[in-house]
Amino acid sequence: MTERASAQSAPTPVDLIDSRYAFWRLMVALGAMIMGGSCMFVVAVVLPSVQAEFGVSRSDASLPYTLLMIGFGVGGIYMGKLVDRWGVRSSLLVGSVGMLTGFVWAGLSESLLTFALAHGIFLGFLGSSATFAPLVADTSMWWNRYRGMAVAVVASGNYLAGAVWPKLAQWGVTSIGWRETYIWMGIISGVSMAVLALFLKRRPPVAQIDMSGTASRETLARKRPFGLSTGRAQALLIVAGVACCVAMSMPQVHIVAYCVDLGYGPARGAEMLSLMLACGVISRLASGYICDRIGGVRTLILGSALQGIALIMFLPFDGLVSLYVISAVFGLFQGGIVPSYAIIVREHFPVQETGRRVGAVMMATMLGMALGGWMSGKIFDLTGSYEAAMVNGLAWNAVNLMIAFWLLWRIGPGKGTRSLSRASPV
Repeated sequence: MTERASAQSAPTPVDLIDSRYAFWRLMVALGAMIMGGSCMFVVAVVLPSVQAEFGVSRSDASLPYTLLMIGFGVGGIYMGKLVDRWGVRSSLLVGSVGMLTGFVWAGLSESLLTFALAHGIFLGFLGSSATFAPLVADTSMWWNRYRGMAVAVVASGNYLAGAVWPKLAQWGVTSIGWRETYIWMGIISGVSMAVLALFLKRRPPVAQIDMSGTASRETLARKRPFGLSTGRAQALLIVAGVACCVAMSMPQVHIVAYCVDLGYGPARGAEMLSLMLACGVISRLASGYICDRIGGVRTLILGSALQGIALIMFLPFDGLVSLYVISAVFGLFQGGIVPSYAIIVREHFPVQETGRRVGAVMMATMLGMALGGWMSGKIFDLTGSYEAAMVNGLAWNAVNLMIAFWLLWRIGPGKGTRSLSRASPV
């Protein structure tokens, strides 16, 4: 009798969706995301110091960031597969080792090559890749009604890292030097990620739900996202991810160097970067709220259009006050773009493949950031200014918008909003 009552009172997988436990887990994931994102924005802060110490060009000094983004993106695919099979805790434990090793190795590097390899292999491929795509994919499977908001919250951890770590890193560079700053960041982020991973043992409830009955029609539709094969639909999202993030990377990667060139100094640039990413947190939360009502594709279109407007604003204005304002506007306009891809995957692709599919799209966005960061530096070396780099970003942004509008057309009028899928736990 007691065993029967206990079995009846135990929560089922469906009961855990949108539950208090899901919220508690979301907060832990947010903390892990902040730690895992520590390396992604610090490179921009130390770029002038690294360029001066190693005596290299602006494009060469951007190489560590490029390799970091490539490693982050490629690693996200493998981490996604790891999450689909073993759960998100496994990826976070791998990531904690990567973060600790990468920061310490980079801090002890005696050449730009070893500094860049530390970023690409350990901080990118094994470190930060273990957080963004895995945690976004895992979170999307713990929520249904508020899925967009939950994904936005955990994804905002990446921007919270960008709002906090650059200023801390700039203080460290000024106080103890960039090498010692890197070593301390490795210890703090690596140990914290390992501890937080211990609280994320339970597997997502969606992985335990029998995909039959009322969900069978939706499951069948997911095998043909947008009326295409999963491979073709994935390829389109990959191209869109590359395009939007080539545009996004120019201000994020080069704002500190841009301020140095204008005579404002690296501290002002670090403040603008922190402001940009802090506003990106607000943007991501707002986009999550919007996404729950209009769906992932429409949210992507909105974010991409607003990002293009913000990029245009950089062209005519280069005053100190105007750059602060534009940095804030850029953060407010583009913060919801990357999380919308995870929602699109969750809404239109097979649920069992969420981790690897999200990882693949996140890889594309990171490749876009890597390509855009290097490309902007190269254009600067060739032209002596960032104006052409801004125009280049606008062209890539237009490609993203065209793909997003085409996917919306494939969905059809009145379809693809979150309200249509709220009745189903998958």
